[in-house]
Amino acid sequence: MTDAEERGDARRGRAGRQVVVTGYGAVTPLGHSADETWTAMLAGRSGIDTVDAFDLTDLGVRIGGQVRGFTPDRYMPPMVSRRADPYAQFALTAALEACEHAGLVVDDRLAPRVAVIIGSGYGPVGSIYRAANILRDKGPRAIVPSTQVTTAMDSAAGEISLRIGTQGPSRAQSTACASGADAVGAGMRMISHGEADIVLAGGADACVTAVDLAGSGNARALSRRNDDPAAACRPFDARRDGFVMSEGAAVVVLEAAEVADRRGATALAELIGYGATSDAHHWTAPHPEGRGACRAVEAALRDAGITGADVDYVNAHGTGTLLNDAIETAVLRKVLGDRVTRIPVSSTKSMTGHMIGAAGAVELVASIQALRTGDVPPTVNCDEPIDPDINFVPHRTQRHEHIRIALSNSFGFGGHNAALVVRAV
Repeated sequence: MTDAEERGDARRGRAGRQVVVTGYGAVTPLGHSADETWTAMLAGRSGIDTVDAFDLTDLGVRIGGQVRGFTPDRYMPPMVSRRADPYAQFALTAALEACEHAGLVVDDRLAPRVAVIIGSGYGPVGSIYRAANILRDKGPRAIVPSTQVTTAMDSAAGEISLRIGTQGPSRAQSTACASGADAVGAGMRMISHGEADIVLAGGADACVTAVDLAGSGNARALSRRNDDPAAACRPFDARRDGFVMSEGAAVVVLEAAEVADRRGATALAELIGYGATSDAHHWTAPHPEGRGACRAVEAALRDAGITGADVDYVNAHGTGTLLNDAIETAVLRKVLGDRVTRIPVSSTKSMTGHMIGAAGAVELVASIQALRTGDVPPTVNCDEPIDPDINFVPHRTQRHEHIRIALSNSFGFGGHNAALVVRAV
């Protein structure tokens, strides 16, 4: 047993039960499943293109990461797809894949101890905008009675609970771009402290809308490379000019290790650390010294019973904005020291764009797949790294490494920071 594993065993003895991941699912601009998404990531393929879902007239930003070709009726009954906002459709589809992957069937015996936590930064914004337009154009009698439910932030968690039959806690988590990571962290805590045996946790957003492109574009947060969408998202590159708004979802099945053993489920990875903080600095800009982000990563490592010297791979937050990327590189140097110049670092947002509330969950899935396969996805478009000493995985080239422990960072608007640590099993 390594020193890191011994420290982790000691941590579990103090904090509670061992938490493992037994399944995952994803819907992203790169594919309608976790495996499709992972294959595209390793190939360095971009899911970013010109938006075709609505009128782009007068919009300064015309690109985004859409989930194209998605047919919800393949995954859910028409009565569900008709009422559910796309963000809830994505979340339900990812949850169903995760359960299938985990071999999880929620029966009457399991149901009271199975929980659902779905994070989202924006929630069912498409349904909200449509309802507002109907009210304006047709009046209040045209608003269907279910609107108050389907336009709620917890509608994705509710749809998953109804479909899968979970009877434990079911709730929403909203912490901007850290929502998916925070949902997973909350699920970990719930299991560790005995509140649930199994948690379906993750994130979802469907915010590639005219309103959201206009708002984030006017805030000068988005890339304006409308003429070259695939090259628009450039995390850690000197020529980066903003992030790319995207949509999608990912859900993982978290279980107490002894419950997974009783089910005969295969543990894919162990979730060993979680940390979360707030900057209390600015609505959109990170703290200039990265204090909150540093504390979140340090808290996750401390929770895992390890140090920065034990980390073998970082899936960075890396959005492609000027401030975020510069500060995250400083955070990585401070927390990991010289280790960050030797271990692989990548931002998969370079291919997916920024899926807001889904991002942390999708990136956790990518981190787990890297642990399992040893394959590390690239950071595409990082042609001129802002810190050439950091070991960014080269442009469009996957790398094979021996990875035991991975760190996944999520830092959001409003100063929300979250970090997750997973270990190979």
